[in-house]
Amino acid sequence: MTNFAVWAPGSHVRLSLPGGDVREMKKAEDGWWRADVPEAGPGTDYTFLLDDSAQELPDPRSAWQPDGVHGPSRVYDHAAFSWSDTSWTGRQLPGSVLYELHVGTFTPEGTFDAAIGRLDHLVDLGVDIIELLPVAAFNGVHNWGYDGVCWFAPQESYGGPDGLKRLVDAAHARGLGVVLDVVYNHFGPSGAYAPMFAPYLLEGTQTPWGSSVNIDGPGSDEVRRYIIDSAVMWLRDYHVDGLRLDAVHALADRGAVHLLEEMAAEVEALSTHLGRPLTLVAESDLNDPRLITPREAGGYGLHAQWDDDVHHALHTLLTGERQGYYADFGSLDCLAAVLTGAFYHAGTFSSFRQRRHGRPIDRTAVPGHRFVAYLQNHDQIGNRAIGDRLSSTLSPGLLKVGATLLLTSPYTPMLFMGEEWAATAPWQYFTSHPEPELALAVQNGRRREFAGHGWAENDVPDPQDPETFQRSKLDWAEPEKPAHREMLDVYRTLIALRKSRADLSEPRLDRVQVWHGNQFVVMRRGDCVVAANLAPVAQRISLRAVPRGVLLATEPGTILTRDVAELPPESAVVVSL
Repeated sequence: MTNFAVWAPGSHVRLSLPGGDVREMKKAEDGWWRADVPEAGPGTDYTFLLDDSAQELPDPRSAWQPDGVHGPSRVYDHAAFSWSDTSWTGRQLPGSVLYELHVGTFTPEGTFDAAIGRLDHLVDLGVDIIELLPVAAFNGVHNWGYDGVCWFAPQESYGGPDGLKRLVDAAHARGLGVVLDVVYNHFGPSGAYAPMFAPYLLEGTQTPWGSSVNIDGPGSDEVRRYIIDSAVMWLRDYHVDGLRLDAVHALADRGAVHLLEEMAAEVEALSTHLGRPLTLVAESDLNDPRLITPREAGGYGLHAQWDDDVHHALHTLLTGERQGYYADFGSLDCLAAVLTGAFYHAGTFSSFRQRRHGRPIDRTAVPGHRFVAYLQNHDQIGNRAIGDRLSSTLSPGLLKVGATLLLTSPYTPMLFMGEEWAATAPWQYFTSHPEPELALAVQNGRRREFAGHGWAENDVPDPQDPETFQRSKLDWAEPEKPAHREMLDVYRTLIALRKSRADLSEPRLDRVQVWHGNQFVVMRRGDCVVAANLAPVAQRISLRAVPRGVLLATEPGTILTRDVAELPPESAVVVSL
């Protein structure tokens, strides 16, 4: 028995089953159409017909799209999967190290099952939580995932619903939590059939990626329910431990209770029922601490947010780049500001935006673990013209300096797949749109965008070229090569050190001290002092008359005296006092 249901308040809906079996559905006052079909069990394909149209449409809430986003939906039974994680008690964000990965390029096979084979590498590295780029069904066979159109169905080319469950189950068996990136601010450009059924989009409004989702207009109650039901479904039915909410600044909501606050309340209720922590992490460029302020204190109640200011401060200091939104960053003063206060733009003027931006946080009240910090992520690599990683331009020494500052910072650190061994593979923007006109539009649009930023159009890889996708896959032979193995050992050491020293996971920002001089920076975290020499020559760096310490993590050639560290060029040390 399957109860088919779809929200289509302004249409007449019929259910289409295999063999030309078309059934009438009954409409309720709330605009929902329903039909019970006793003989339609799991595995039954179905579509909907609107009004007099002969076009067969997939279910906006489809759990399974085995033939892609344009094909029929298939009935899926969540209860049929045999989980082995009944003893799993979850993984909280505070104290954790995140690892962002894209299923399609993490392994040569690019599937959920293939990713399972690399989980032991992450356990050995010391990672606590893997963060999957979006897996909601999108058109084509490979894509970053931000063009998803079926918000309840995992991508079939990755392995579909059961494949995702196998990956989550295997991660839990190894003690790894799973955070899933989800996109609720727009639909992808191909296969978005939901707006044909009901007012899922708000006419006359736009995001950078298409029409705005109808969060607060007429009919928005059911759209909000659609989004929250999707979020709850991933957490409940796929056992994931958290969600990373893409670009929440594009969720325009003028209601008294913001969608994010409503979602946080429902996720908290689900967490209470399941008996394990569930985490909501926002991506936002607003620099607004209300996102991560508890609901009882007037905030939205999310658990963390990505912190681009930390990335920008580290990236510009290490690379010397100052173009675009990097213009205000790059000084040691800037680095000190973000290491102690999370945001650089906190009510200050942004030259990129040509206005004041952001709001300061209360350093005595907001814990550092509510900010996810990173040297690299999918955006900061993939949205460069050629998708080049830091490893393509920085010396091994500066890569280690960056890793040290990140992994000893007061924030929740996140690595991007392959960063830990200085992977050489770029991570480029790739798509596989089968529609020729859309493919051409993406190709031309990408080139025009980067030409406007000073890159030659011919240098920008064609997103539709399968080789662009293939180039972006990790080379798992690299970690066994000496130079890459050395970098991997540095990351392992730093992560283990962070977990062994309470001072390095201490979240109270008002206890972080930072000072700096000529191309060096020193950060004190309780009884641990981190000193970094960014200069191409050796330097004597003042540790400010601290008691004689013990070197915990260092480069060969470092000399430590009572209050001075003599550091080799482009190196960093961690000292225990």
